[in-house]
Amino acid sequence: MIDEFAKRNLHGRLRRDREALLWKLDGLSEYDARRPLTVTGTNLLGLVKHVANVEARYFGEVFDRPSPEPMPRWQDHDGGDQWAAEGETRDQIIGLYRRTWEHSDATISELPLDAPGHVPWWREPSPNTNLFAVLVHVLGETNRHAGHADILREGVDGRTGMRPEHEIRIDEEARTAHRAKIEQAARSAARSRP
Repeated sequence: MIDEFAKRNLHGRLRRDREALLWKLDGLSEYDARRPLTVTGTNLLGLVKHVANVEARYFGEVFDRPSPEPMPRWQDHDGGDQWAAEGETRDQIIGLYRRTWEHSDATISELPLDAPGHVPWWREPSPNTNLFAVLVHVLGETNRHAGHADILREGVDGRTGMRPEHEIRIDEEARTAHRAKIEQAARSAARSRP
């Protein structure tokens, strides 16, 4: 009973957070979806591509259910899954992510939480694991990168929120005043504490 509850709950959260990550692309130009927004080149469309590849590997290879999508071997990872090449379209990357969901959802639905898996790129504590641990891991990865996307999108055009229904209309004056208050607190703390 608890296994089915845990599986349903974790899988539901993964589905919710997948949609939140994709929502961060809504309304952006091709340039803004792809441009490097950090010194390391992190970008919104690249986050989607990366999470698609992570999910495909964990719910595919780990359970001997390889993704139907062509993927480079995990040993050959070169960071190319973290940005969109000039010839890759937004629709292709979003399509890859959505097809990955279908494959992952089938793995999650068809296997019990204690189904054994093997993650060859895990060294510690062991490469041997199960569906529960992988589901928790992928949910964490998706959340982590959705959080990155939240911050990046805020920097592009000020939009915030996890989903459309949580978005609050931007009040530039209130936002500027709030930021100034935080800046003042930081400066005061820095002066009083060497």
